[in-house]
Amino acid sequence: MGQPNGEFELIARLRERLPGTGARLLVGSGDDAAVAVAGGATATSVDAVVDGVHFRLDGGFEPEDVGAKALATALSDLAAMGAEPGEAYVVLGVPPAAGEAELLRIADGLAEVATATGTAVAGGDVVRSPVLWLALTVVGHAPRPELLVTRAGAEAGDVLVLSGELGGAAAGLLLLERPALADVVAAATAANLRQRQLRPTPRLRAGAALAAAGARAMIDLSDGLAADAGHVAARSGVALAIDAAAIPLAKGVAELAAASGQDPLELAVSGGEDYELLAAIPPDRLGEAATRIGDAAETSLTVIGEVTRGGAVEIRLPGGGTLTSAGFDQLAPRPGGPAAAGP
Repeated sequence: MGQPNGEFELIARLRERLPGTGARLLVGSGDDAAVAVAGGATATSVDAVVDGVHFRLDGGFEPEDVGAKALATALSDLAAMGAEPGEAYVVLGVPPAAGEAELLRIADGLAEVATATGTAVAGGDVVRSPVLWLALTVVGHAPRPELLVTRAGAEAGDVLVLSGELGGAAAGLLLLERPALADVVAAATAANLRQRQLRPTPRLRAGAALAAAGARAMIDLSDGLAADAGHVAARSGVALAIDAAAIPLAKGVAELAAASGQDPLELAVSGGEDYELLAAIPPDRLGEAATRIGDAAETSLTVIGEVTRGGAVEIRLPGGGTLTSAGFDQLAPRPGGPAAAGP
């Protein structure tokens, strides 16, 4: 299958592969606008992924991975709000060299994540572009506005909790860029780390569990723990004290860091793209949070620090001192061209 035979035929073929129905959706893709039933509170987020910045089709990503990662990372923002996913709207930038088969495989990856999360792809568009990219708008829902969690509610005395483990996506990127490093870990471990880079999991059930348990502030870790913790500190007007020794590392991160001459803690706090959740929760709600996370059966929960008075992030090292790390910045200059990792 070669080049698409025109915009409208391509859109029709893409629509055939994407789940376009949802509980709230009255009119979906194919009309001038989608129509959904309003009620409660709505959370909306916009995200984009670009070839050469967030993925590389010539660097280990299959087209299905591109579609899956694009939607998963967008939905991660809804997870951080504690919202239930509803609808997604997708714009696909199509370069001249892209074949129809490749574009349909991207749609298949989108469909996998949409089906798994109960997300209806309610509309979108395709445009000509010099490079391949996807821009997504995702909409989530909650019965009442107060059930959604923002970055702005953390209070001094709150406990900082982290879902899952960190460093896996950065280690996976190392393996994609330097395949020979796979020899230092078991094959299953290497495969899992690659998947953390290629196919991140939006922690939707964990986000809902933490919101229900009374989390006062929450964020998904796209740019790295250091940078994203800084967003919570700034929005909440507090300081965050993080115990570096308490940060759980994904299996294989330490070995790959040693083999590549890097600090495993640096991979964990600044590598980015882990899409785990960092939440501030009152100490007396910690037990409920752990129970709800366990019931969700999606990931683990670890206490990694506390909220204090002030306005900065301090990552305390075991031997004394603190770690300074900037995390990922989309607009920071990078020698040698665009970075492969990002939010």
